[in-house]
Amino acid sequence: MLHQPTIEKLIAMRLTGMVEALQAQERDAASSELSFWERLGQLVDRQTNWRQNLALQQRLKRAKLRANACLEDIDWRTTRGLDKSGILALTEDSNWVRQHDHIFVLGPTGVRKSFLSCALAQKACRDGFSATYTRAAALFRDLAIARADGSLRRLLVRLSRIDVLVIDDWAMTPLSGNEGRDFWEICEDRYQKCSTILTAQLPVSKWHEQIGDPTLADGILDRLVHNAHRIERRGDSMRKNRK
Repeated sequence: MLHQPTIEKLIAMRLTGMVEALQAQERDAASSELSFWERLGQLVDRQTNWRQNLALQQRLKRAKLRANACLEDIDWRTTRGLDKSGILALTEDSNWVRQHDHIFVLGPTGVRKSFLSCALAQKACRDGFSATYTRAAALFRDLAIARADGSLRRLLVRLSRIDVLVIDDWAMTPLSGNEGRDFWEICEDRYQKCSTILTAQLPVSKWHEQIGDPTLADGILDRLVHNAHRIERRGDSMRKNRK
């Protein structure tokens, strides 16, 4: 029988995985045939996995991704322009994030751009990176509120520390002056340090016009376009097909 004081000390040290492994060893008669170091190795492995799983759960909770999206749930049979081998190569170990690249997911409404962008971010979380999902309208609303209450700099700093920032429905409407300036600040703070995923219905060639101010547009696109991977989605709306 396990000694309860020892268990309590392990729990106090947040070694929950080790406690679970000890209890499993007690239930498994075959564990008595293992050496001390073999049993200790099992405990350490279980604790390491427990910490990694907990960290992943916390990253996913903070990311607020939509629809529990993951790459494994993509139906490659209805590709709608997806290059399976290209996407899997791009996302292997999330090297695009390590290289501070960006991804543009482009296409008409209803072709699951949001799902794919969240699946890419979820893979990055599994590979140890932080992520956050937001719609462009919500982002600009938060920036406006922060500008009004004096917390804009804090919000920009927080955004600059996110490894993968997912901005959905980008460039659907023209940007106001403040929105253009704030987005330039985001791009500047994150330049060559972090990655961004943008989903958009408009092609990249139309973004300059949507940003409005030519100087801001040049600065924003210069920091995004040149090291970006483009994923073009095609076809009719899947929402329409489901209906």
